[in-house]
Amino acid sequence: MKNFAFVFPGQGSQSVGMLDAWGDHPEVLGALAEASDALGENVGQLIHEGPKELLSLTTNTQPVMLVAGVAAWRVWRAEGGALPSVLAGHSLGEYAALVASGVLTLTQAAPLVRFRATAMQEAVPVGTGAMAAILGMDAQRVMAGCAEAQATFGAGSVEVVEAVNFNDPAQTVIAGSKAAVEKACEVLKTHGAKRALPLPVSAPFHSSLMKPAAERLKEMLANTVFAPSQIPVINNIDVAEESDADRIRDALYRQAFGPVRWVECVQAIKARGIDTIVESGPGKVLAGMVKRIDPQLTGAALYDPATLTDVKILLA
Repeated sequence: MKNFAFVFPGQGSQSVGMLDAWGDHPEVLGALAEASDALGENVGQLIHEGPKELLSLTTNTQPVMLVAGVAAWRVWRAEGGALPSVLAGHSLGEYAALVASGVLTLTQAAPLVRFRATAMQEAVPVGTGAMAAILGMDAQRVMAGCAEAQATFGAGSVEVVEAVNFNDPAQTVIAGSKAAVEKACEVLKTHGAKRALPLPVSAPFHSSLMKPAAERLKEMLANTVFAPSQIPVINNIDVAEESDADRIRDALYRQAFGPVRWVECVQAIKARGIDTIVESGPGKVLAGMVKRIDPQLTGAALYDPATLTDVKILLA
């Protein structure tokens, strides 16, 4: 079998019925039951029935995406899939990667990401923060444009805009206060960005405005027992593999208000001699990014029985 990596998606890939294709697969049912017990609610019903608006609430999206990613991983292993050489996850997906690596159990991770989501939502009042995807411009120019936009508000202003998700060479997500993000979109389009798309999110994730949420999360992380990692996990904030529990906690804390360095994560995976990256969970967002980051890499998605078969053939 080829040398490969597994990666896990974050918010944005959720959809009503996203686990239905698995039918009554015992690993999927088991993951849903475990998460439901941990959260005290019927997670399977929420995913199956929605509605979309309920599923898209950050406090629900983060736990359901965690469960969906872990469920696909467990199916892969139960159906004879080999262990990958390394794991990573995009934003929230890092928690699914830590479950797959054995650092956290799903029972631990589900309440942790629910708490993370709640803290993030409460850190910035709805409507005062914003995010936007900047397309067709390299990251350095996006960062410079954000600095230029923020400077227009004057020294000491509370307005802030930062590059927070480095998704591929021509797609960077910015976040911050609503006025500053809107100003940055204007500036960046003037400087040649193909598009500046406002994102339908309820908080400016991964920006410095999330620091209060991170401080709350830090306390919960301190009270969570971390087990030794069975598979290396490359984290978002440092693009590094950590084995020490306190260093993993610190990386998760800083990730909440720091950027997702996804381009570098994929490059770090390739540097390990890996040419195939499998996205475990709903959608194909990360699989698509893989090819845009490095055309020499192969990205594949694993989210239902058909794609499970495809990935097995790909890696054989």
